[in-house]
Amino acid sequence: MKGTTLFASLMALAPLLPLPMVQAADLTIGLASSTTSMDPLFYVGGANSAMARNIFDGLVNQNERQQITPALAVSWKKIDDTTWRFTLRPNVKFHDGSTLTAKDVIASFKRVSLAAKNSPSAYTPYVADIADAKAIDPLTVEIKTKTPTALLLNNLSRIAIMPARFVDVPTDVLNSGKDVIGTGPFKFVSYTPDDKVVLQRNDQYWGGKAEWKKVTLRVFKNSSARVAALLSGDVDMIEQVPTADRSNIIRQQNLTTVSIPGNRIMYLHPDQDRDVSPFAKGDDGKNPLKKLLVRQAMSLAINRNAIVQRILDGQGLVSSQLVPPGYPGYSKDIPAPVYNPTLAKKKLAEAGYPHGFTLTFHASNDRYPNDAKIAQALGQMFTQVGIKTSVVTMPGSIYFAKASKREFSLVMGGAAIETGEASGVLGPLLETFGPNAGQGNRGRYSNPEFDKLLNQARATLDDTKRDKLLQQATDLAMKEQGVIPLLFLSNTWAMKKGYSYSGRTDGYTLPYFVHKKENM
Repeated sequence: MKGTTLFASLMALAPLLPLPMVQAADLTIGLASSTTSMDPLFYVGGANSAMARNIFDGLVNQNERQQITPALAVSWKKIDDTTWRFTLRPNVKFHDGSTLTAKDVIASFKRVSLAAKNSPSAYTPYVADIADAKAIDPLTVEIKTKTPTALLLNNLSRIAIMPARFVDVPTDVLNSGKDVIGTGPFKFVSYTPDDKVVLQRNDQYWGGKAEWKKVTLRVFKNSSARVAALLSGDVDMIEQVPTADRSNIIRQQNLTTVSIPGNRIMYLHPDQDRDVSPFAKGDDGKNPLKKLLVRQAMSLAINRNAIVQRILDGQGLVSSQLVPPGYPGYSKDIPAPVYNPTLAKKKLAEAGYPHGFTLTFHASNDRYPNDAKIAQALGQMFTQVGIKTSVVTMPGSIYFAKASKREFSLVMGGAAIETGEASGVLGPLLETFGPNAGQGNRGRYSNPEFDKLLNQARATLDDTKRDKLLQQATDLAMKEQGVIPLLFLSNTWAMKKGYSYSGRTDGYTLPYFVHKKENM
């Protein structure tokens, strides 16, 4: 407990500051996905979360490797197993000039439930364990949890802090451009959906002024258009460099790239709780995906290495579980994925489908790198083992809403490990679906033993014991193929020579950490 407080205090004395470089005027970045809401507490999604980090802070933030660092809280300590006390950073100003106090923190927690209305993926799971929060004094917040909550800090890193007077402000108001006020390194200027967001430097930022006076974040959902904007000089930097274009960009003398392993797992979610599914049908008319042998056969039919090498140009890491090596909850007991179409056919026969079955596989075509190409390749692989597969792709704005309504039988998705540890993806994708659980569980996998292990891990304060419980939960869910993991995407950025960005495992593009060398 003392060690935690000391570490937080030391880290607070040395925040992640921009390097002392020349104060450049403007920065223009090409984004791959559009922010769908300027309300930082409405919809958990990569594009939204990244944008929110430019304007808002949490009590704690995550660094470029998703480790917890002090932010609006300079230190914290556990009073007992269910009581945490946070000391706020003094003299922090919101963008409207008001001073941060404990009341703002408490109101932000309360606002999560309001913002959750009609949300495709709400923030409520991140505050579900909080029983009460109160202000001890203007700079001290005490949080009581319902049970011991080892991952409270990870969860709190997801909650943006807003002025208390906005506790009842509807999401629509923020989306209109009003009341988008935080404490972050940039102030909100304007938002044009599917086009751009314009930000202005916050000269009063507690972490030090950003290098850029004005930042324009332009949306180029079309990968070729994004690359063309960089090559023509219309933007200074782009994210999600298309795999087919990276080698060409590297050859350009005036451009450079940075690529790091990412935390976003691409996976398949089979419908496994309905007797009759809309797009998966055997000769008996029933849903074959309910059978474990079928799900195992599908995994065996997938040549993940070919997808990574041929479709992603090597920018990925094949996987048979939901977190990469080095993350809490990664299990060494889960074998590497195997490509074995012969065994896949055998398992289909054992499951009662010696001649396969019919399947329509749905996926997005503009959300992830080469998502449509990956879907087509998967469809061909399934067909080769006897699963007669048709592939339908559509824009993510349409696709994910339909997937959440369970209009499909097999969906492909991508999930980032938002909290930096396994429960951050195990919970949303595999926990039994309910009002505050399993919000991304579109296949409706459900196992009471898995839920028990996951919740035990969440309540275990001992790091070693918690990690073991997460591993056990992972082992169980992967043995039952609650989801079928495919691969982790690499995160790649390209920029003009002289610009630098260290990259992040979460894939966020944060202009505060983009730098430009002098004499450029």
